[in-house]
Amino acid sequence: MDYQGFITVVRERADLPEAEAERVACRALRTLSRRISVGEAEDIAERLPRQLRSCVELDGSRQTFHLEGFMKRLEEQLGVDRGQAQREATAVVAALWSTIGSDEFDDMRSELPKDFAPLLDEAVAGAPRSGLKDAPFTGPLSFDEWVNRVAEIARIDRDRAIRATEAVLEVLAMRITEGQVADLAPFVPVELRPALENGVARSGGTAMRLSLEAFLREVARRERLPRAEALEHARAVLAVLREAVGENEFSDAVAQLPGEFRELLRQD
Repeated sequence: MDYQGFITVVRERADLPEAEAERVACRALRTLSRRISVGEAEDIAERLPRQLRSCVELDGSRQTFHLEGFMKRLEEQLGVDRGQAQREATAVVAALWSTIGSDEFDDMRSELPKDFAPLLDEAVAGAPRSGLKDAPFTGPLSFDEWVNRVAEIARIDRDRAIRATEAVLEVLAMRITEGQVADLAPFVPVELRPALENGVARSGGTAMRLSLEAFLREVARRERLPRAEALEHARAVLAVLREAVGENEFSDAVAQLPGEFRELLRQD
């Protein structure tokens, strides 16, 4: 996202004039950057538009504060009440997520206290979305090749392979973050991307805490099949997804899944 796009997100979501949105963006970025490590602040600055890089604090000692301290600092610096400070902080963090990407955003999240989670989650849920269907296709498997591979692995016919793929991709998109879904989308044939979009719409862009059993129930419900068949179909679709995106991208996408999901991800 370029500078004007960043400021437009802040302006529209916080209901601010253009000049005030610029001031709010810079102040909020500076305050937030003081709470994370210098290395992480440098990584974020590199990904921001040139006009905002100086807003990231790279010098001086780091500060220790929780969400309450962050909000109080913004209230004082911006001269607003708590409600407006909340709206402005959420708007800036939403623009930040859309600009630096989910992986870097998650790195930043890992350095912040856990009580920042509601602010971060609300911001991500309301952040501008890049259309999954519009991402250029760069995958090695065409739609027909993908479906045929699922059919071969699961030992099912083509129509069932299509239904299985759509069901599993939709539930996977509910279970991982929207940023992770966006990273996978270019490798998924466009005919199958509506399933990813449906999953993101269901989750609001934030990973739903589905256990393995809940994941399989969702797949089984969509396919109208018993759990045992849903398990085999999920294994097949995820195996093909691994082939399509490559080991590194696949590992990034499933890294935050609980250990119990190894049953789905194992390679026989």
